[in-house]
Amino acid sequence: MTIIEVAERAGSFAENKDVARSLRMDAIEPALEGGDDITVDFGGVELATQSFVHALISSVIRRHGSQVLDRISFANCTEAVRGVVEIVVEYSQDDVAST
Repeated sequence: MTIIEVAERAGSFAENKDVARSLRMDAIEPALEGGDDITVDFGGVELATQSFVHALISSVIRRHGSQVLDRISFANCTEAVRGVVEIVVEYSQDDVAST
């Protein structure tokens, strides 16, 4: 199990797409390719922008298919962060289904 602590890199307001991209490329993708399950821990993050979450997970879902969500969990999300994650997951799955 790989735990990715978003607040360590993004702070309490996760908005920087470059940070999200780095987390995806340096932590999420290698963990998935290594066979690990992942917990994306949003503890300490009060709010995340849709563009941050998109840069963090959208291409992962498109690349690996929606079944990758069986290997990724999201922890310690505020209601606002949870809502953004759900929106991004939903439209990313729609992108996979339409291809």
